[in-house]
Amino acid sequence: MADGRKPTGKHPEKRLSPTFVRKTSKPGRYYDGNGLFLKVDPSGAKRWGQRLVIHGRQRTLGLGGCALVSLAEAREAALENRKIARAGGDPLAQRRRTTAIPTFEAAAATVIDLHRHGWRNEKHAAQWGATLRGYAFPRLGQRSVADITTADVMAVLMPIWSEKPETARRVRQRISTVMKWAVAQGYRADNPAGDAIGAALSKHSGKTKRHHRALPHGEVAAAIETVRKSNAGRSVKLALEYLVLTAGRSGEVRLATWDEVDREAAIWTVPPSRMKAGREHRVPLSGRALEILDEAQALVDESNLIFPGTRPGKPLSDMTLSKLMRDLDLDGVPHGFRSSFRDWASELTNAPRDVMEAALAHTVRDKTEAAYNRSDQFERHRTLMNQWASYLDGAAGTVVPMAPRGA
Repeated sequence: MADGRKPTGKHPEKRLSPTFVRKTSKPGRYYDGNGLFLKVDPSGAKRWGQRLVIHGRQRTLGLGGCALVSLAEAREAALENRKIARAGGDPLAQRRRTTAIPTFEAAAATVIDLHRHGWRNEKHAAQWGATLRGYAFPRLGQRSVADITTADVMAVLMPIWSEKPETARRVRQRISTVMKWAVAQGYRADNPAGDAIGAALSKHSGKTKRHHRALPHGEVAAAIETVRKSNAGRSVKLALEYLVLTAGRSGEVRLATWDEVDREAAIWTVPPSRMKAGREHRVPLSGRALEILDEAQALVDESNLIFPGTRPGKPLSDMTLSKLMRDLDLDGVPHGFRSSFRDWASELTNAPRDVMEAALAHTVRDKTEAAYNRSDQFERHRTLMNQWASYLDGAAGTVVPMAPRGA
C-alpha cells in the first residue's frame, strides 16, 4: 500500500483511518477511496492528493497538507471532484475559477483603476473609494462578487435610502458599476444592484439637490472688503477675490498657473482638464483681476501656480477658501459667489441668457439652442465681467446695457 502504486482488486471506499494518518511516518503513498491518497515525504511532511481521469487523461490533484485538511475534509473534496469529472467537467479548471474570483473590495479597486484615467481628477477616485468604504465594504467588502445577492445590496441601501437619498443613489450606482464589471469578467450572470433594486425600494420624491450657500449680490463687495482686511495669507485673500471677479470654481482658481494667462489680451484660459464640462474656458479679465495678478507676482515660486499654498510647490488646499469664509463669519461658500454673480446679471443687467451661461462655463442643454449658439460671444462676455467688477467696486449704480447683437 506504500509502494507508490494504486492497489488493484476490490477497492473499499475508506481504507485509511485518522489514527493511521496521524501516526504513519514511512514515506510513500497510502490510498483511500475515490482516488484519494496520503503522500508522506522522506522529511515526514504529509499531504493529500487525488488521482482522477479528466477528459480521458490521468491527472493528479493536490488537496492540501494534513496539518490543515483532515481525512474527512479530504474525502469530501475527493468525492466532489470525482462527481465533477464523471459529469464531464474539470475540477482543476473549476477550482482555478473559484479561487480567482475577487472579493467586492478587490473588484472595486480594479474598477476604480480602470476608470481613473477618464475622470477629471484624483478627487473623483477618492470620492468613489470613500463612499464604498463608508457604506458598502462593511457588508460586502470581503464577499466574493459571485456570492453577492440583491438582498445584500438592499441591506446596504435601506438604512440610508430615505435619510440620505442622494448618497444612497451614488452608493447603488457605484455598487452597480462594480457588479457590471463582474458580469463582464464572467464571475456572475446578473447585476444584483440592477432593476430588481429599483422595483423593490421606494421611489424618491424627486432628485434632491443641495444648493451652495450664496451671499446676496449686494453683500459681495462688503465681503471682499472683509477678506482684504483679514489676517489671512496673501495668496488666500487674492485667490478668493479673483474667484469672485472671474465667477470661477475653486479648483479652477486654486490650480491656475501663469502660463494660462495672456496679460496683454487680458484673458485667462482654463484648460479642459480642470473644467467641469471638459472644455476649454476663456475668461476675460477685468482691470481689478489684472491688478490681483500683478500683486500675485510677489508670490511666484517654482510651482508656477498663481496662488501657491503655504507648503512650497503645493497649491492651496480644497478647504482653504471655505475655511476663510467661515472664520470671517461670511454666510456663504466660495462656490456660492457664482450664484451671486448669476443673480446680479439677471437682475441688474440686460445681458442675454447665453452670455450669462457662457460666463459660468455652463453647458447649453437645449440641443436647438446649442446648435445656434456657435460662439462664446467673448466680447459680450468681457463687457459683462467688466460690469461685475465695476459693481463690486461701487462704481455701477445703474444698468449698463450690453452691446446689441451684431455690433
